[in-house]
Amino acid sequence: MGSCASKSADQGNGTSKQQQSAQSTQGKRQQQSQAIQQKNKEKQQSRQKEQQEKHQQQQQQPQPQSPSDSNADGTLKNGSDFYETLKHPSDSSNDNGHLKENHSQDLSNGTANKNLITNPVDAAGNSNPSKDVKVLLLGSGESGKSTIVKQMKILHSDGYTQDELEEYRPFVYKNILDCIKNVINAIIDLQPDLIRKPDSPQLEEDHEEDLKVTGLTSENNHVPTANGSVTNQPPPPPKQRKHILEYDMLNEILDYDYPLNLNQQFDPDIAIKIKKVYETPEVKEFMLQRQGDFYLIDSTDYFLSNLDRICLAGNYEPNVTDVLRTRKKTSGIFIYSFDLGNGLNMNLFDVGGQRSERKKWINCFDNVSTIIFCVALSEYDNFLLEESNTNRLEESLALFDSVVNSRWFSRTTVVLFLNKIDVFAEKLKYSPLENFFPDYKGGSNISNGVKYILWRFNKLNRSGLNIYPHVTQATDTSNIELVMAAVKQTILENSLKDSGIL
Repeated sequence: MGSCASKSADQGNGTSKQQQSAQSTQGKRQQQSQAIQQKNKEKQQSRQKEQQEKHQQQQQQPQPQSPSDSNADGTLKNGSDFYETLKHPSDSSNDNGHLKENHSQDLSNGTANKNLITNPVDAAGNSNPSKDVKVLLLGSGESGKSTIVKQMKILHSDGYTQDELEEYRPFVYKNILDCIKNVINAIIDLQPDLIRKPDSPQLEEDHEEDLKVTGLTSENNHVPTANGSVTNQPPPPPKQRKHILEYDMLNEILDYDYPLNLNQQFDPDIAIKIKKVYETPEVKEFMLQRQGDFYLIDSTDYFLSNLDRICLAGNYEPNVTDVLRTRKKTSGIFIYSFDLGNGLNMNLFDVGGQRSERKKWINCFDNVSTIIFCVALSEYDNFLLEESNTNRLEESLALFDSVVNSRWFSRTTVVLFLNKIDVFAEKLKYSPLENFFPDYKGGSNISNGVKYILWRFNKLNRSGLNIYPHVTQATDTSNIELVMAAVKQTILENSLKDSGIL
């Protein structure tokens, strides 16, 4: 009996221990489950926090800054006061259609070469799909198109290597010869009395005539002073000397021909003669006053004032400024590709601007997203080499008319570069714009002149295209850097619109 009771008690204790063990196990499982739930909750909160921080960073990301405003004195400003709705100076009722401002300073450096880049590959060999845009660089001859390409190479590529700079040496020499020969030929045609022929007594006769005009002679040039004494003084210089350029010297320059040979130096004797002609005050005055009457390369003063460094110092090595100033005629179609960053590749088509080259343009007209049209503001008083009675600015206007109203470009954005503002500002002092465009009433004010020319171009936009004007100086890298940043922003915005994102 006692034995049975003992067994019963043992069984009761065993059952109690099993129940306690089961409860303990269940409690541990609940704790583990709660711990897992807590960890999952913490992970979810952590992910939410990361997403919120990422969203806040995107919201706080700085937006591209707009460039400074534009002055017509050669420094660019894209301000509302300059690109406000423009009216003809003498007719406030005329609209200007679709003038657009473009603001951006989102500059990106990239790489460039003459091969079309359509799908760049990164260093790991992974394909990186990008947006390719086709840009046509159009304009009449010598409007600055090739200089824009050079600036793009400087800004969005590795610039010029030493070997590439060296290749420009013969072209710099050729430019110097072309500049001075144009000046000499113009003097022969327009002011031949500056030239003294061999064995001619004209110089002495002119000197005696000057003395007679001043009341003096070569034998008697005594001038009384305030106290009554007499002193010998030279006569005052005549207003315009004549027969001061030696005929033989001019002929030597005209007969000299420099071959485009990388290894041949410029003849220093010829360089000295060129310098003598250029530094003659009457020649400089002639170039200033008559520049609209003959063909004068824009860089004439630059190259002729650097003769010592380029032709006389020896071991001449062209610099980047020399390259930007060098004139090389473009013949044919050249394709350049520039990686502008942000997945944007610009395929830039540079074509010759002379009349004989324009028939080739149609080969480039397919799938054009943007046209950069260059016009030289300074050409308002010049005439075509191909047709001497056609004003070069009028020719640019006619060319622009045919481009913006062409069926090929009905959905194309037009960027208008009003180029060579530096030359225009200097020339306007001596060659009035109204002499060539009688309806202009703005006088010698640079801003008025630029606005008038821009009005003339915008007036031709019958198709209602968006036109984005920029005042440019193609030889100024900082100016072109700012302008091309705005052009890039325009291209990006239009690409987004075409894709339906905007």
